Amino acid sequence: MWRGSVRTRSLLERLRGGASLGARRRRGTAACERALQHEVGERIHGFTVSQVTDIPELSLTAVKLSHDSTGAKYLHLAREDTNNLFSVQFRTTPLDSTGVPHVLEHTVLCGSQKYPCRDPFFKMLNRSLSTFMNAFTASDYTLYPFSTQNPKDFQNLLSVYLDATFFPCLRELDFWQEGWRLEHENPRDPQTPLTFKGVVFNEMKGAFTDNERIFSQHLQNRLLPDHTYSVISGGHPLCIPDLTWEQLKQFHATHYHPSNARFFTYGNFPLEQHLRQIHEEALSKFEKIKPNTAVPTQKPWDKPREFQITCGPDALAADSSKQTTVGVGFLLPDITDTFEAFTLNLLSSLLISGPNSPFYKALIESGLGTDFSPDVGYNGSTREAYFSVGLQGVAEQDVQAVRDIIDGTIEEVLQKGFEDDQIEALLHKIEIQMKHQSVSFGLTLTSYIAPCWNHDGDPVELLKLGSQVARFRQCLRENPGFLQEKVKQYFKNNPHKLTLSMKPDDKYFEKQTQKETEKLKQKIDSLSPKDKKQIYEKGLELQTQQSKAQDTSCLPALKVSDIEPTIPLTHLEVALAAGETPVQYCAQPTNGVVYFRAFCSLHTLPEELRPYVPLFCSVLTKLGCGLLDYRQQAQQIELKTGGMAASPHVIPDGTHLDVYEQGVLFSSFCLDRNLPDMMHLWSEIFHSPCFEEEEYFRVLVTMCAQELSNGVPDSGHLYAMVRAGRTLTPAGDLQETFSGMDQVKLMKRMVGMSDVRQVLRKLPRITKHVLSRDNMRCSVNATPQQMSLAEKEVEKFVRNVGRSKAEWKPGHLSVVEKPAPSGSSGSTHISGPRVLRKLITDPTFKPHQMKTHFLLPFPVNHVGECVRTAPYTDPDHASLKVLARLMTAKFLHTEIREKGGAYGAGARLGRDGMFTFYSYRDPHSTETLQSFAKAVDWAKAGRFTQQDIDEAKLSVFASVDAPVPPSDRGLEHFLYGVSDELKQVHRERLFAVSHDSLVAVSDKYLSVGRGTRGLALLGPENAKIAKDPSWIVR
Repeated sequence: MWRGSVRTRSLLERLRGGASLGARRRRGTAACERALQHEVGERIHGFTVSQVTDIPELSLTAVKLSHDSTGAKYLHLAREDTNNLFSVQFRTTPLDSTGVPHVLEHTVLCGSQKYPCRDPFFKMLNRSLSTFMNAFTASDYTLYPFSTQNPKDFQNLLSVYLDATFFPCLRELDFWQEGWRLEHENPRDPQTPLTFKGVVFNEMKGAFTDNERIFSQHLQNRLLPDHTYSVISGGHPLCIPDLTWEQLKQFHATHYHPSNARFFTYGNFPLEQHLRQIHEEALSKFEKIKPNTAVPTQKPWDKPREFQITCGPDALAADSSKQTTVGVGFLLPDITDTFEAFTLNLLSSLLISGPNSPFYKALIESGLGTDFSPDVGYNGSTREAYFSVGLQGVAEQDVQAVRDIIDGTIEEVLQKGFEDDQIEALLHKIEIQMKHQSVSFGLTLTSYIAPCWNHDGDPVELLKLGSQVARFRQCLRENPGFLQEKVKQYFKNNPHKLTLSMKPDDKYFEKQTQKETEKLKQKIDSLSPKDKKQIYEKGLELQTQQSKAQDTSCLPALKVSDIEPTIPLTHLEVALAAGETPVQYCAQPTNGVVYFRAFCSLHTLPEELRPYVPLFCSVLTKLGCGLLDYRQQAQQIELKTGGMAASPHVIPDGTHLDVYEQGVLFSSFCLDRNLPDMMHLWSEIFHSPCFEEEEYFRVLVTMCAQELSNGVPDSGHLYAMVRAGRTLTPAGDLQETFSGMDQVKLMKRMVGMSDVRQVLRKLPRITKHVLSRDNMRCSVNATPQQMSLAEKEVEKFVRNVGRSKAEWKPGHLSVVEKPAPSGSSGSTHISGPRVLRKLITDPTFKPHQMKTHFLLPFPVNHVGECVRTAPYTDPDHASLKVLARLMTAKFLHTEIREKGGAYGAGARLGRDGMFTFYSYRDPHSTETLQSFAKAVDWAKAGRFTQQDIDEAKLSVFASVDAPVPPSDRGLEHFLYGVSDELKQVHRERLFAVSHDSLVAVSDKYLSVGRGTRGLALLGPENAKIAKDPSWIVR
């Protein structure tokens, strides 16, 4: 997976991953205590310990080592967390845009000396209980991480990852499949034209349909033009066909060596076992070399530079005359100066984050653009960091005005500095994010330290956030102008400044296609008859290879018997606040943080207001409330909470496909000392939300629309899947309204309105139906010690919330009251009264087929096909769930990704009973739909083994048993009414899935004519579809 120039998430965003899992007591955690026993100079399995450091603010102990004979660097972070992570990282510094590190990242995972079968990486997804498996190509490093909670699984995956990275086969046919190849359109017919194919080739064609990515990539390339950052590590589609197999093998030999590697492990498994395995299986087979991979410092400029670039027009933009993006970038110091990087990261947040920041006030509220330019803020992913700021959605004549505003804002900050409350709010954010807990904290940490460690910075210093905050406070105390001096040094007086503007060219995609055609012609013209014959034969050989049954017996695997037969019960207590509103309390080790949620049903909402619910949710906590205007409200939320959000939800019923609950989920968290303040803010939002700020409302609408439009190229398959399910269930129809292409287009229309007051007037109407206690339920996750305070504050909040002023006008919808499981219904882990959920059904609804093609100027397609199957409690649901994984791993991956060249494809079963096929960044469309049909025939014919079924079950259980953070335990009961007993029944059905049941559900639900299906496609013009009257082209 290519990460390229995309900004590595800032310190605060990374920390949102959270810190201490289950770490209520700092001392005495076994993993940390064990790690603290190691001594500097101690030798363990070929490694020598160089540092042992306790980092109490993150509840972990860091052990730094180096490998004696190769110099490989190693960092172990011991922590009482069962979700253990491994990663190995290589500094990869290409000097051209052929995408060699990216193609290599794909190809090393296609088979190795010990595991020579094709594609062990994808095969292991189904032979393991991993909680994460992937690989990333950044601008100057390649990272291979995995995580799992099972010790045996950890050893299995470690063995596969070590062999893949250090001893890959790198076969020519794998290079052809993953990188690029010339092949006949129909590989079996040498008379069909030759064309470019390959997974990375199509991935990058898809990546460069995203204008945000084009801008970010150019910003990095132009600001750091001297070395590896001037090229595209992922590969440019026009340069990828210049990469040879020999160059790929050479790049591996020079870059994938232990002397150029950094190993990282995290969690509560013992370090010694990891070191032994890494030394014995990989490092003992190498000698030390001097890797020539260092990135030299960028030569600073003596005067600013400017560049103009072009991109494709945004088909979803609200105003076609306002599609220019302009940004100003400044080169900053080396990221290995950890305190300077920390300071500039905070300074960046102060400059751009939220409505109280100077650039937000000056740029976003100017009305000159739709949102900040891509890659805004501090980017610490390159050796020298950079900061950029600007606007997108700008009229070309306003570009100079934007530049003037940026210069003027820097001057203003130099004069005025920052308010104390802004700085306190930011430091509070760090404090709460360090306490907030996440299940993927190991992945968060490896990603956070990777750029700095890559350039020989100290990863342990980077993690000492407590001492960095203390030093930052001290600098401010000693020098009140500390931050202004940084602004002067790095922004005002910095000649290494780039102004980049990007404007749309109507013929952009046409020109790209023309260039690709010319490149193809150039390649074909250079071929001799012998070359052409060889290409045809290689194409057939690759097809044969891809279709051949694989012997995977060499790969390690867990067994179904390794899966825990039962789930641990989560104890919940339900009480009534103000005598009638159910509140679910879940005592958890939340590390001093309180998590509050409220769900308000929307069953009384008139149909014409439904499309506006997502916008209502987006602006509700941003427009002010009570006596606070929107700036004061934003400041209070940052000072007192970790965030307050509202989101629309469509919750399917577990027993019937045509019944669902619609509502809004309000969620927030805070340090226990701030709970009264957080609940007071919710009271004010519920009691007196502000919908008077017309100008600021327009700003929020514009940003919202831009964000949705920007997300389509990257998430096209999700939009296709939602659209495909639209006509199959009433919930699917609402899902399209809330989060599908219909919502994208509605927001686009809103931005084009000359008067937004007609929309603004709808929001108080929605308020009457949502912000009331009549249809509300709440939940609290906190430590047992915090529960009595939480009960008191929630009681106070509920009493302050008014009754519904809305009348229920049934129309064609009916309301069904359904109790959630409770102690009185035989549930052993839930005590207290039953929660009544108000579900909706539409007796007039009839599922029907619909095929939609959204015409978008992409060079690749996103395809979705949906079939109505069985709800969660139906015994068939478990078989369908296993079938989706089986089809993905054993059929769709081979047909659509390996043979077809799509970046991704698969099948999944939703909780709503929708069985969905999808493909992502796919060069094909109707052929992919045929592959979906062939997958059904394959399943109905039962062309799979018991081993295949067991592997699919492992993959399903890896997701079913994914770790849940303390903040989210009990959430399934709260939202869906699913008890642990119900989950256990479902679990037993998953274990019981058999060959016969899989064949039976394939035939019963997926056969043509059995289940009602919907199809959707996002992509370029399509001659076959245009001629087919059954398709609606939008």
